[in-house]
Amino acid sequence: MKRKNNAPESDAPVAESGDAVTAEATEAAQGGEEALSLREHLLALRKVIIVCLAAVGVGFLASFYFIIDPLMKWITAPIEARGVQVIYTAVSEALTTKLKVAIVTAVILAFPVIVWQVWCFIKPALYPKERRSFRVFFFFALVLFLIGIVFCYASVFFLAIDFFMISGENLATPMLSLDKYISFLFGFLLPFGVAFMLPVFIYITTRLGLTTPEMLVSKRKFVILGIFVMAAILTPPDVVSQVMLGVPMLLLYEVGILVSRMVRGKPRE
Repeated sequence: MKRKNNAPESDAPVAESGDAVTAEATEAAQGGEEALSLREHLLALRKVIIVCLAAVGVGFLASFYFIIDPLMKWITAPIEARGVQVIYTAVSEALTTKLKVAIVTAVILAFPVIVWQVWCFIKPALYPKERRSFRVFFFFALVLFLIGIVFCYASVFFLAIDFFMISGENLATPMLSLDKYISFLFGFLLPFGVAFMLPVFIYITTRLGLTTPEMLVSKRKFVILGIFVMAAILTPPDVVSQVMLGVPMLLLYEVGILVSRMVRGKPRE
């Protein structure tokens, strides 16, 4: 009888030590899997960066060696059509300006590749509903960005050019520096593209619970001040540019309030 009573007592520590060894082995295996997963993520991120940089590099070579001259003529044609001579005042200005335009063109040409690589990188971490939401979000953000650039280039930019030409026509003969003209063009287009994505930003903050329609309405006067301050920072230092960016942003803010009201009525997924 003693043996039978002692057997369980002698087996108990063995079982406990076996469980401890098993637990340690499981933790070690999980740690190895986490380390491997982190390494795989870093390798995937490196691949994304390399592919994106390679795409931009190919786009840069293609734009600089094949289309840069027609592209420069197309960019300067609107200002030359107004009788304004475009010049360069430094020995390297023409080359550096071409390089700048070629880089921007390369990013535009490589944009589909960049988007695809980023999507492939984050897709495994998303649920099916999140993948659909991301596609819709990206589509509307891209469309609004392009609308902002097209709106600016088709109307606002040339109104600003005409305004500046009229303002200085009796003062001096206009001869624009090539580099400053290109910088002015890019500095005018990109802020409009970003500003037109304001409803998308409001959509995100509302979905995260950071903003509500009532909050957006109550803070409208502060937003108006903030919009014109931001317009003064983003655009060239003149009142016309600031007003032309500020007014569309105010309209988009009102659209964002409507979007916030619609989003708040939907349950979070």
